[in-house]
Amino acid sequence: MGVFSSTVPAAGNVAGGAARHIAGQVAGDVAAESAPPAAHEQVVFCQDPATGLRAIIAIYSTALGPALGGTRFHPYESEEAALADALDLSRAMAYKNSLAGLDHGGGKAVIWGDPDSIKSEALLRAYGRFIESLGGRYYTACDVGTYTADMDIVARETRFVTGRSVENGGCGDSSVLTAYGVFQGMRAAAEHVWGSPTLTGRRVGIAGVGKVGRRLVDHLLSDGASVVVTDVNEQALTPVLARYPQVDVVADTAALITSDIDVYAPCALGGALNDDTVPVLRATIVAGVANNQLAYPGVEKLLEDRGILYAPDYVVNAGGVIQVADEINGFNVDRARARAAKIFDTTKQILELAAGEGVPPAVAADLLAERRMAEVGRLRTIRLNYDR
Repeated sequence: MGVFSSTVPAAGNVAGGAARHIAGQVAGDVAAESAPPAAHEQVVFCQDPATGLRAIIAIYSTALGPALGGTRFHPYESEEAALADALDLSRAMAYKNSLAGLDHGGGKAVIWGDPDSIKSEALLRAYGRFIESLGGRYYTACDVGTYTADMDIVARETRFVTGRSVENGGCGDSSVLTAYGVFQGMRAAAEHVWGSPTLTGRRVGIAGVGKVGRRLVDHLLSDGASVVVTDVNEQALTPVLARYPQVDVVADTAALITSDIDVYAPCALGGALNDDTVPVLRATIVAGVANNQLAYPGVEKLLEDRGILYAPDYVVNAGGVIQVADEINGFNVDRARARAAKIFDTTKQILELAAGEGVPPAVAADLLAERRMAEVGRLRTIRLNYDR
């Protein structure tokens, strides 16, 4: 396992090498810190053939502080697909962390491979060493395919990891506050549409009942909603139905979005809102856990034209990153939960701004996030005597 860096001419040119860096902007450049970046600051390709590790770490912005975002372990079809996901997710994390009020920029990492077949202690520790090599520019945590136990292993090689187990001084499973935050975002959307911050009497369709989706079921049922779910993994449905026999199940996402639902909650992978799904979606509100729900820029306008209120994913699903960010300086569950509860207020502010300005909520959210990145990031131009 070696580390070296070079500049490559294009994001798609990714053949060969143990660790390669794409420098979109120089991290210390004052101009880059005073406004949201036009390109990623750094993209690192990591490879350790002995363990089978192939990973990409993408840092979109450090204007607000060290980048923070989880590690996704997924069997992508190609390196290009893995890169595209890392770039999209890291940008979304910058906006998410900004609106969550965190002193962190946006980053994300992906490990390319099937976690069920190649995940091992050695692979995770090799990955941890690559993170450590970045010197604190990027903090990692759990995401799809990674868990608190994995972060405990990664932490044996790097200081820059959060989302560890409670037994090892961490905050535990970040899905707890992720689900709670999405529920708060849903409540704000419900108030905006129906005049009351509750899902009582509403029917919510959840696509994906993994770590977060199953916790969201609990919040919704406790609030008096009825719930219908689907998941490509039948094993994920078993514990949900065992605990909540009143929950309905449909065959797939296509059946879910065309059923009689008031709220649609995409809780699996991204791209759920696209040219095929938006025209047939029967829900009045979309608010879910999945990152990058809009398949491409412009889908938010299609939703608005159909009268469907979209609560931006990176606003409502910020509870998890709030939880793991709190761990960095010593986790306090009450403090983290109180901050996650503010997702209700942030979502409400964005929806009101969007309505007042006549723009989709996604546009309003972007504007608020970019404003904070620019205004707070500009403070880096005020140099302190210990700045390098």
